[in-house]
This record gives sequence, C-alpha cells and structure tokens, in this order.
Amino acid sequence: MLSEDDYGKPINEKLSITLRRNTTKDDYANIASRTNVSFSTIRDVVYRTNSLTKSNSRAIKALVKAAFDNSLASQLQAEGDKRFLYKLL
Repeated sequence: MLSEDDYGKPINEKLSITLRRNTTKDDYANIASRTNVSFSTIRDVVYRTNSLTKSNSRAIKALVKAAFDNSLASQLQAEGDKRFLYKLL
C-alpha cells in the first residue's frame, strides 16, 4: 500500500481526497489513540501539510482501512435508501 518511496513527501492528492471524504474526526481520534500518532499529525498528513514518515504511516494505513470500511457502509446504506425511496415512487 504505502512504500519506502512514499516517505518524506506528502501523500498523493487522490488518497488525500478519498481519506477526507470517507473518514471523520472520530476516526482520527480513535486511530491516534491506537497508534500513538497524534490527531494533529494524522490530520496534517491527510491534508498534505505534513509528509508521510515511517512512524506516522502506521496511522495512515489504519485510516485507509477505516475509510474502506466507511465507504462500504455508506454504499450499503445508499442501496437500502434507494430501495426504500423506489417503493415510494
């Protein structure tokens, strides 16, 4: 997922946008407490104002997993909503 070549520079813009769209402040806080990477460092890496490092990459990898899980949950919710709304039409 993330490699040694990614360290020392900001994450790519597509990853930044995807993480921002699919994660919340609560995700940042939970991951910060689990990984011992500060909330502000996670936020700064996601918003590309701080570079990815080996130590903060643990948190970013966990955030990618959270974003994936959240996107699946949103997709399932949207599908259920569409079926419900279709019945009303």
